[in-house]
Amino acid sequence: MSSNTPHQPVQDLRFFLTVPHACSYLEGREATTLFLDPQESPGQGVYDSLALLGFRRSGRHLYRPHCEGCSACISVRIPVAAFSPNRTQRRLHRRNADLSLGIRPAVYDPEHYALYARYIRTRHADGDMYPPSHEQYRTFLTLDQPYARLLEFRLAGRLLAVTAFDRLDHGLSAIYTFFDPDQERRSLGTFAVLSLIDLAQRRDLPHVYLGYWIRECRKMAYKQSFQPLERLEGRRWQRLIPS
Repeated sequence: MSSNTPHQPVQDLRFFLTVPHACSYLEGREATTLFLDPQESPGQGVYDSLALLGFRRSGRHLYRPHCEGCSACISVRIPVAAFSPNRTQRRLHRRNADLSLGIRPAVYDPEHYALYARYIRTRHADGDMYPPSHEQYRTFLTLDQPYARLLEFRLAGRLLAVTAFDRLDHGLSAIYTFFDPDQERRSLGTFAVLSLIDLAQRRDLPHVYLGYWIRECRKMAYKQSFQPLERLEGRRWQRLIPS
């Protein structure tokens, strides 16, 4: 099946719009979000279809920005067969060669939460995820679905980072990464994406989905370092030309 062919007609699904709220990425802007009906189960077939149309997952919800008069959020993905790491990324691979990686189901783990809470308090105390809580973590990063997974990064048994990701028929979708804030030199956020690319290549999956890229948002600039990169325009994925 072509990676651009949805599994089922999405017009059979129900969607809802949120009320306008403050944009999390661009100061002074309002955002509106399109959600799949919460009564719909985010099963594999529905998720595969909607991911091709730019939807993302947060907990059990599938969503996409739907802002009037604004199209700043651009869905991007890496075609893994064409990806070639740059010199900095090759250096990161060598720097983190001492880490062991393991995949687990997306279930609650106190060790994971402790690292997550420390990460949020240290790196995102000014964001809408602060202060962290057990309920917030469970709602955001745990899900009882076979496609939902957590990738652990350990150094001699000590947990350094966790990446939440989903296994789609046409790729891996990076959900969120949190890591030990004292390990800045390892650039674990970037290394997590490189690890997902490696995993997709080993599993013969064509893409790694990175969520939304916003040209004006400095925090998202790192996504352009993965080349080539594809962007969703309408219902077609096309090569994104680096700026």
